Amino acid sequence: MINNLKNISKKKIGGLLLILVIIVAFGFGGFGGGFNLGNQNNIAKINDINISTQDFMEYLNRSGLSQQVIKENIEKKILEELLSTLISTTLLNLEIKDLNLQVSEKIILKRLKQNKDFQDEEGEFQRTLYEKFLLTNNMSAPIYELKLKNNILQKQLFTYISGGTKSPQFLINKYFKEKKKKLNLEYINLEKFYKKKEQFSDEELRIFVNKNSNDLKQDYIDFSYTIITPKNLTGLEEFNQTFFDKIDELENKIAKNIDFDSIMNELNLTSISKKNYINLDNKETTENKIYNYRNSKIEILEDDGKYIFYKIENLESKLPNINNSKIKSQIKDLMYQKEKFEYNKKILDQISNQKFNQNSFDKLAKDGVNKIKIKSIEDDKKFEINSIKILYSLSVNSFTLVGDDMGNVFIAKITGYEEESITNDSKEFKAISNEASAKNRNSILKSYDYLLNDKYKVVVNDKTLDRVKSYFK
Repeated sequence: MINNLKNISKKKIGGLLLILVIIVAFGFGGFGGGFNLGNQNNIAKINDINISTQDFMEYLNRSGLSQQVIKENIEKKILEELLSTLISTTLLNLEIKDLNLQVSEKIILKRLKQNKDFQDEEGEFQRTLYEKFLLTNNMSAPIYELKLKNNILQKQLFTYISGGTKSPQFLINKYFKEKKKKLNLEYINLEKFYKKKEQFSDEELRIFVNKNSNDLKQDYIDFSYTIITPKNLTGLEEFNQTFFDKIDELENKIAKNIDFDSIMNELNLTSISKKNYINLDNKETTENKIYNYRNSKIEILEDDGKYIFYKIENLESKLPNINNSKIKSQIKDLMYQKEKFEYNKKILDQISNQKFNQNSFDKLAKDGVNKIKIKSIEDDKKFEINSIKILYSLSVNSFTLVGDDMGNVFIAKITGYEEESITNDSKEFKAISNEASAKNRNSILKSYDYLLNDKYKVVVNDKTLDRVKSYFK
């Protein structure tokens, strides 16, 4: 019914992303099962608070969406999204009530007069502009002002939760150091330690094939096919209705299990035959397309303005022919990748078990070592970004494996960090201070998620929701 609500967590409530806090925390407890209320007029429940079908329908009316729009988007789960927003709004209101947050009529009036949409060129509030807005949006003044009040209260809730989180100087400096810290590395490309593809002997190749026979077996097929065009089917160059009618007739004959050769003779077409065929290069060829559809014994395929009519005569799964140069090259590629994986795993296991040390590194570095300075945790010019994040999580003199975007793997050693401090009079201080505070607020909101998850139990009556959906169908 509703799998989770993360995909709608971007909806704003009162200009805030508070719905993210609420929805991500719940996912509505799985939404689908076990909700068996005596009163079938209730569509959802938050703890002991019921949301009735009437509440939901009134909410739909206030949404401004027409019945036609809702009907056209039923299968896209528009009602589930709207219900989730109503539940989230209700939950926010419960939190506001629980915390006894209030807003005066004076503040609402002030906010109303500060709205630039209701001001003239001199910045003065004009009642006529306000009334025009209400008429245009088919809204009464009490409803709009109630929405405005709720927005202010929700902003107060947000401030209550995460307000006062301005980071002190030492946390701002810590955040700045983490963001701007430079990392000094020594690294070695492990490519030169892998056994090269051409170094694998034919005997090693045979042993590898026999040892991995179940995984290496491939389908070899015998098949016949022809390319059908308007010219060879109707005698004309263009695609006309006659051509497509004949294609339909051909498909009907296939459905009736009429033999391939009989159809070919009737249409006076000649076929091309292939024996023991296998897709070695994965190129966009007619033969490879037939191979990819080999589970259909007889079929007609559309292929870029032409039609392929084919029949699979035999399919046999067997070990690859290692005397074929292309197959031999492919198997050696597999052997190389396996060798590479095992070598990297051996190094990684040694690091994990603290058996890889400076002597181990020096042995690998006998032909030289590379040095680099990573400028920040976002500097992925040399190594891919996930490797950079791992490097920044380790201490000085640590070893790890890292990779680049080309698939190369390196053993890296962290030789040192270079850190900068920030002062109050720095040009960057305000921006860094805001970033650090935002990071702290996000941490608080995550904690608030867990609190809400324990505080509220949200369930939905699937049967009632289905009845509402039926109303719009």
